[in-house]
Amino acid sequence: MHGLGNDFILTDCIQQHELDEIDDKKWSLIAGRLCDRRFGIGADQILLLCNSRTSDFGMRIFNSDGSEVEMCGNGIRCLAKYIWDSGLSDKEVLNIETLAGEIKPRRSGDLVKVDMGEPVLEGKNIPVEKEGKIMDFPLIIEDRTFEITCVSMGNPHAVIVVDKVDAFPVEQYGKIIEKHPFFPKRTNVEFIEIIDRKGIKTRVWERGAEETLACGTGASAVCVASALKGLTDRDVTIHLKGGDLHIQWNEDNHVYMTGPAVEVFRGVVEM
Repeated sequence: MHGLGNDFILTDCIQQHELDEIDDKKWSLIAGRLCDRRFGIGADQILLLCNSRTSDFGMRIFNSDGSEVEMCGNGIRCLAKYIWDSGLSDKEVLNIETLAGEIKPRRSGDLVKVDMGEPVLEGKNIPVEKEGKIMDFPLIIEDRTFEITCVSMGNPHAVIVVDKVDAFPVEQYGKIIEKHPFFPKRTNVEFIEIIDRKGIKTRVWERGAEETLACGTGASAVCVASALKGLTDRDVTIHLKGGDLHIQWNEDNHVYMTGPAVEVFRGVVEM
């Protein structure tokens, strides 16, 4: 499945009970093997649909480098669509347990709208190596000083405004910022170009997956960061390489993301 080209291998652990016996270390190895685009299926991440004791379903996420992450916005839209299309639930709003807490995707016509929860702005909770709100904080990377604004949407993000994002060397700087000591759990990095009060062009360097075509939590963080800086409204369209996401940072302090989820094919893998 994919959400705007951010692609996933979704594995249904509910209907395949034998998968419960696979431990985290093996899932990490499986993710690296299956996400390889030449020797495997090819994907940015593996999504595991699991049972939950507290919610309707659970979701776990393993990056292509084998690391497990807390949350994935495009991924949870795909998970919700799979649940509905497979007849596992007919609820209009699902409660999905993730490492970032309970997330609530709902049907929105042909799209999926997700309550992404409240953004975290306190540095020590993002986490970064600084307390308080991290806005326009100078971070020196090689020959440049970047002004970063940090937000957690269940996972850490560093948002950076640049002049021409299409021409920006995302790989050169993204991989260094991701692993900078300022971010004790590494970070996702969003390089953004402000189009107008309603539109932001964005490229994403994802922690553990390199540059991806889209990132739902990243788009949500971009909306929050750009609004905090006074550059845009709180209701924006995020233009990613794979397509557009509609993001609203509402007065209730919750961020809502609306976008597509697409199934590409189903198959069986011998492990």
